[in-house]
Amino acid sequence: MWYNGFLDLSAWQVVAAILLMTHVTIVGVTVYLHRYSAHRSLELNAGLKHFFRFWLWLTTAQNTREWTAIHRKHHAKCETADDPHSPVIKGLSTVLRTGAELYRAEAQNPDTLRIYGKNCPEDWVERNLYSRYKLAGITIMFVIDLLLFGAIGITVWAIQMMWIPFWAAGVINGLGHAVGYRNFECRDAATNLVPWGIIVGGEELHNNHHTYPNSAKLSVKKWEFDMGWAWIKLFCALRLAKVQRTAPIAHRVEGKGSLDMDTAMAILNNRFQIMAQYRKVVIGPLVQQELCRVDASVRQKFRRAKRLLSRETSLLDDRHHLRIQSMLEHSQALKVIYEKRLALQLIWARTSSNGHDMLAAIKEWVHEAEASGIQSLHEFAAQLKTYSLRPTT
Repeated sequence: MWYNGFLDLSAWQVVAAILLMTHVTIVGVTVYLHRYSAHRSLELNAGLKHFFRFWLWLTTAQNTREWTAIHRKHHAKCETADDPHSPVIKGLSTVLRTGAELYRAEAQNPDTLRIYGKNCPEDWVERNLYSRYKLAGITIMFVIDLLLFGAIGITVWAIQMMWIPFWAAGVINGLGHAVGYRNFECRDAATNLVPWGIIVGGEELHNNHHTYPNSAKLSVKKWEFDMGWAWIKLFCALRLAKVQRTAPIAHRVEGKGSLDMDTAMAILNNRFQIMAQYRKVVIGPLVQQELCRVDASVRQKFRRAKRLLSRETSLLDDRHHLRIQSMLEHSQALKVIYEKRLALQLIWARTSSNGHDMLAAIKEWVHEAEASGIQSLHEFAAQLKTYSLRPTT
């Protein structure tokens, strides 16, 4: 019958069709708009790029230049008043409820498009169809859904239209800066929502992305899964894509006991992994040791000590600083490792442009760590010497 559409699908078949179509949309957003257009972490075949432009025009009414510019600005101004959709500034509830509206509002800012929207499509089709008639695509999609699915096509279309605003503009941009776990202490509040990036194509691994924004692969740990990366690998196998950049790999040469320029550059390249290792092998064990040592009357002050002592300092508020100060007053050992953590981070912030100065600063840091009398700090200093830009042969 007409109300079942040309496909005349069962309820479960309609659900499967919705999941398939929305997944294609997610792949278009994460692979084409995000990793290719915004960050240029990979190159895509011209035909594949145009397919994604066409599909996203049909299913989201999103413009490549606008999306790219807004996302680039988000990275450049993250967690500041100029961030188009920061839940830290605008409030989590606002981003969750009105994420799509925030995008549309920023898209009206000509300075955003001019400064951050470079190297986006400006061909005849973009100028005369996709950008000129933004709503025509989703209107055509509405008619297609009605013809294919019948009356239920209205619901199919509605789900397609809310999929990206809900998952990407709301959940990722909102919850992805508020809840979840952090592999790395990048300078903003980005979090990994779950270790399995399936629903939003890998965008769930938001902390990894903000740490290494130019990486085509968003998963870092062995137990993390990035669906978008799986698609990229398939496209590469079909010669439809070529990966340009991924997150650096931390190579170590076991038994290496000297610091040289190769080690200094490796430490700079892998600084986020190294600080995550510092949290694991220095801060964590020492916090447990101090918890066993201090009196029960002050043990409450050490609650969430590992997290606070390893947290990016720009994300700490006055209350956090007071708690840290209180902890350090009760533990000289924690004071030493906290100060050494800040000093290590300061090295690449101040000397990254001069390799020789950085090498000298790292050598001094390692010498002081080895002389600290703290075993875990001594062992970490020994680990630093083993880093290398190249794997062992």
